[in-house]
Amino acid sequence: MKNLIGALFLLLSMSLFGQKNFLDQPYIETSGSTDTLVVPDKIYMEINLREIDSKNKKSVEEQERILEATLKKLGINTQKDLQLQDAGSNFKKYFLNGQQVVKNKVYQLTVNSAVLAGRVLANLEAEDIANVNITKSEYTKSDEMLLELKGIAMRKAKRNAERLAASIGQKSGKALLITDSYNSYPIEYARPTSYMVKTQSLEDSAGNMPIQTEFKNIKLESRVEVKFAIE
Repeated sequence: MKNLIGALFLLLSMSLFGQKNFLDQPYIETSGSTDTLVVPDKIYMEINLREIDSKNKKSVEEQERILEATLKKLGINTQKDLQLQDAGSNFKKYFLNGQQVVKNKVYQLTVNSAVLAGRVLANLEAEDIANVNITKSEYTKSDEMLLELKGIAMRKAKRNAERLAASIGQKSGKALLITDSYNSYPIEYARPTSYMVKTQSLEDSAGNMPIQTEFKNIKLESRVEVKFAIE
C-alpha cells in the first residue's frame, strides 16, 4: 500500500513539475484555421410506393418490380443501395373514409452523385413513381479531408508565431501544446418542401429527359490552437 501511495505521489509530483516548467518558459500562443467546400458524394432518397398515388392504380407489388427494374437499368445495385425503411412489416396499411385500404411501402435509396439522383428522379417519374424525396447528403471522405485541413491550419499557426516573434527580434521554437479546438463534419439535411437547390431538364442523346440536380456544397472546417516556445 505504501509503495502504491509513493508511486502516485511521484507521478503527481512529475506532473506538477512538468506543468511548472511549461508555464515558466516564454511562449507564443496563436491559432490557425482553414475551410473548404466539397461536393456531396452520398445522397439519400426516400421512395414512397402507394397504390393511391398511381394514376393507373398499380399495386404496390407491381410498383416494386418497376422500381427495381428502373434502378438496375441505371446501373444501381439494388441489393446494396436500396433498403426497405420499415423492414419489420411488409406493408403499412391506411384506411381512407372508413372503407378503402391503401397499402404503402417506403424505400431508402443511396446514390453517389447529383447526376445519378437526377436520373433516378426522371426515370421514376416516367414510370409513374413520383413520390420521391431527397432527404440528406454527405461527403464520405470527410475524415481524410479534415486531416489535410488540420495540417494546413497548423502551418498557418506556425507562420503566425514566426511573424509575431520576428516583430520583436526573437524566434518561435517548437510547439509546446497543440489543441485541436474545432472540426466540422456536417451532413446536409434537405428541407421537405425544397430538397433540390436547382433542377433543369436536359435531353440526352438517348432521348431521355434526366433532371440535372445540383446540391449545396458541404463546408468542412478545422481550427487548431498552438503554444510555441520563444527562443
